[in-house]
Amino acid sequence: MQRKTIQIAVAFLLASASTAGADSVQPAIAPALKCELAGLAFPGSTMVIEKAEAVPQAPAGTVQVRPPLPDTVGVAIPSLCRVQGVIDRRVGAEGKNYAIGFAIALPDKWNGRLLFQGGGGLNGSIRPPLGPQATGDVPALARGFAVVSTDSGHEGAVFDSAFLRDQEAALNFAQASVGKTMAAAKAIIGRYYGQAPARSYFVGCSTGGREGMIASQRYPAEFDGIVAGAPAMRTGRSNLGLAWANHVLAQISPKGENGKPDPTKAFSPSDQKLVTDAIVAACDAKDGLKDGMIFNIRQCTFDPASLACSGAKTEACLSADQASTLAKAFAGPKNSRGTPSYSPFPWDSGVAATGVAIPGILATGARSPVNPNVYETIDVDAIEDRMNADGMDRLQATANWTNLNSFFGHGGKILFYHGVSDPWFSALDTIDYYERMAKSSGGIDQVRANSSRAYLVPGMGHCQTGATLDRFDFLQAVVDWVEKGKAPESVVATGPAFSGRSRPLCAWPQYAAYKGQGNPEDAASFECRD
Repeated sequence: MQRKTIQIAVAFLLASASTAGADSVQPAIAPALKCELAGLAFPGSTMVIEKAEAVPQAPAGTVQVRPPLPDTVGVAIPSLCRVQGVIDRRVGAEGKNYAIGFAIALPDKWNGRLLFQGGGGLNGSIRPPLGPQATGDVPALARGFAVVSTDSGHEGAVFDSAFLRDQEAALNFAQASVGKTMAAAKAIIGRYYGQAPARSYFVGCSTGGREGMIASQRYPAEFDGIVAGAPAMRTGRSNLGLAWANHVLAQISPKGENGKPDPTKAFSPSDQKLVTDAIVAACDAKDGLKDGMIFNIRQCTFDPASLACSGAKTEACLSADQASTLAKAFAGPKNSRGTPSYSPFPWDSGVAATGVAIPGILATGARSPVNPNVYETIDVDAIEDRMNADGMDRLQATANWTNLNSFFGHGGKILFYHGVSDPWFSALDTIDYYERMAKSSGGIDQVRANSSRAYLVPGMGHCQTGATLDRFDFLQAVVDWVEKGKAPESVVATGPAFSGRSRPLCAWPQYAAYKGQGNPEDAASFECRD
């Protein structure tokens, strides 16, 4: 499938007027055609351009990042040609219509680069092609990138899984839409600008993070640089991890109005604050500074038993059941053979975060966004057997291949990042993949030096938000590594939760440590240490 996709893309691009040099990214490249691309033919392709419209420059604050949500882009978006189309339109299972829908933004002043914007959830809609993730305050489109986004092959609500009944739609979601959309985007760019992209990048988080990993593993020749955030790479396993934590919490939870245990009440608000404060007290200073953020994650050795009451339960301690439940929930599930079924969740300052888009594990009772059930009973072996029997775990775990020698061999770079307080996907699972991939690629020292780095963001929930610093520019970091050979020792993070504060995010296994002098709010006063 990958070979066919690449062959089609090459055929399209050879038909264009010229090809940009592999090492030269030309600024301010003007279109070779007018924005009148609807119906434009691409022989041998199933791609159909349904709409193309010229879009004038949009002032700062007028373009929504994720309609209908109100958040907007804080900088001006340049004038562009917006193209929308479909690939492989067909009638599938149960007589439903399917196609890979996509949109591509082609700026009037192009910088010669293409960015593939990753999706989220189970996809199902075409998000505005802006490239907003992990780009600080300036999305890729505002920098002159051409940006493409896709629904991955079906239409539906963000967690609507009905499309999985159609084999091709499931395969498109799992991996194939990445290659097909990339081929379409390169073909359109070649025709519109008269030359191919000099460099191609991918940035995404959650499902988009998994898609970025798919890009490196299944389409290694198509991408130069990839940023994969909080990848949803083992959703069957991560849902089992949440189900386990939910089950453990349910054992000590009071019953709700429906007569079932309410895991969100296993720990009262004061209990949740007690736990959070204790984690911070145990681990915060191990990076050299007490600032409410835990950077030295590997040395965080919080033990819930330290909070157990010696006598009656009070607001200053946890009951013995609460303390043991907390330890079991975060340790993760194991099957009857004692083998971990999913990674443990790390101790961090956001485990009980509230007032954010995705609250912490204790605040939600470890409810899964896909399956909000309460697990009064759980059979880990049976869940594993069911995942193995229907093949969905393997399909949704297609991003776990560790052999990236083709991608790395042509100079490809991939950066990972993950919020330590992510309540859906454990940051330790991403680190586990990173370390296994590094072992398969010559060892972590070689990988860090030449090909890939991973960064953990303390206090951050899923992809962003929380009492943390969640504004960082990994796109520029990977561009500089690809095009200038400048490996990102650290990436500076800021955020509205700590006004005026900046910190370096250091590449695993290093952490940001206070030097012992200098402004404690300034990233320059910190260094990356082993």
